[in-house]
Amino acid sequence: MNTENKKEFDCCPPFDPEPWDDTIITWKDKTFIREKVCTFFYMPLNFGSAMRKLSKKMESSNAESPDWLCLSDHTSKWNMDVYLATDKEISGCETFRLSGKYYCKVYEGPFKDTGKWGKDYNSRLTEKGLKTEKLYMWYTTCPKCAKKYGKNYTVFIGKLN
Repeated sequence: MNTENKKEFDCCPPFDPEPWDDTIITWKDKTFIREKVCTFFYMPLNFGSAMRKLSKKMESSNAESPDWLCLSDHTSKWNMDVYLATDKEISGCETFRLSGKYYCKVYEGPFKDTGKWGKDYNSRLTEKGLKTEKLYMWYTTCPKCAKKYGKNYTVFIGKLN
């Protein structure tokens, strides 16, 4: 898990699933900035513009995003919050800090498989005797970059009770 310089790639950096797959991570006051996204039956409508807005705020503050980690919190069929990890406070942004242990599982394939992945994720939690209180999803690349890299990874990240 690292911070890459965005200038090394056109849009989304390549994603290495190994450090995130089937593992428990611990965060202590991990810093994120938030932006709201409108959705239609969970399908994001303005995800790109929300990400551009967050990126612009980070660039103007000379901030970096560790691992280009961006958590999605589907609050309803109509709304989603995105949380972009940042290495420092950014004025004018809503800042959130996450702490605790999180179970991560990486999936690869089309977004239409999300329901199948959710069932698998819950099955794995049960097998391990774990329970989550909050689930986030990390869509590691945009559709254009997923096509370019030939892989479309999504990471389920659940905060453990």
